[in-house]
Amino acid sequence: MSYHIGSFPGRKLNLDGESYLYFGGTGYLGLQTNEEFQNLFIDNLKKYGTNYGASRKSNIQIDVFDKAEKLLSNIVGCERSLTLSSGYLAGQLMSQTFNNKYHQLFYAPNTHAALYQSKIRPYTTFTALNIAVREHLSTRNIKEIPVVFLDAIDFSGCNYPKFEALQTLPLDEVILVVDDSHGIGIVGQEGGGVYRSLLKLKPRELIVCCSLGKGYAIQGGAIFGNRQRLDALEKTAFFGGASPATPASIGTFIEAQDLYGVQRKLLKENIDYFLLLLKHKKKFHYMADHPAFTFSDVQLTEYLEALKIIVTSFPYPDEDAQLMSRIVLSAAHKKEDIGHLLKCLNVLPEI
Repeated sequence: MSYHIGSFPGRKLNLDGESYLYFGGTGYLGLQTNEEFQNLFIDNLKKYGTNYGASRKSNIQIDVFDKAEKLLSNIVGCERSLTLSSGYLAGQLMSQTFNNKYHQLFYAPNTHAALYQSKIRPYTTFTALNIAVREHLSTRNIKEIPVVFLDAIDFSGCNYPKFEALQTLPLDEVILVVDDSHGIGIVGQEGGGVYRSLLKLKPRELIVCCSLGKGYAIQGGAIFGNRQRLDALEKTAFFGGASPATPASIGTFIEAQDLYGVQRKLLKENIDYFLLLLKHKKKFHYMADHPAFTFSDVQLTEYLEALKIIVTSFPYPDEDAQLMSRIVLSAAHKKEDIGHLLKCLNVLPEI
């Protein structure tokens, strides 16, 4: 069931005059309603204005973008970064870049719609993907480099953290394009996401793109990779013709680094507390150090709602897709919130 509300859903939300605990969404660090974070954003809003609609190639350029991109590169562990107005735009830039006669596109299971340029269906298993990539390499024209798109965190536990299925591919001959929207800011060294761990797998080339709205709580997207690739992307009409992320958001990202660290610590404590006391872990798919706990039991959603707990549950990314249901912890949740959730879950029978 869908609900329409009049404010951002933090740890609680109001439905028809009644208060519910909210364990959904993607505000993992709980910053959207954090007063300290909001004050940083307001200060940057006063400095940079509400929006900047000019091209990044304009003769007047605000230096906050370059500063943020250098900082992101250091956090992620890449040679260069680019910021854009959204994670979806970042994904579309990458899919458009490789949608030509020199590359052959392959989509791993559960790949996000942001990475699609045309109606290519993803492979349902990594085994099928592996076979297809190897067949292509054995018969291809030398110019057709295989490009494999995938989500780092697809909530099935298939990819992050070990990427075991991905490692069955001939990665040294593959350009790897990875959406890390649900990992950046949350997992990895200092919230740097999956770039460093994937680089160790030694693909032919690694490019990671993401939304900055989930882990970092700002409207924007980013792309990470080697300097040559990112320099080329910066020169495209796609990048130059689009408005950038708002400078106020980018400035807030720079100034909120200490706060991000504090919130990551709180989130880790909440995840550890939940897992320590959760009796029936087999009911859920979950990943190390990530706050999302996916399940397929529709009755569980209804049961929790009856007990004044709302979780994420809707078909994604469209009405024809499979129902996506998950419990999501955030750094904003208090121990008593999680305690109440655990009390409701632990009385259920084991699978």
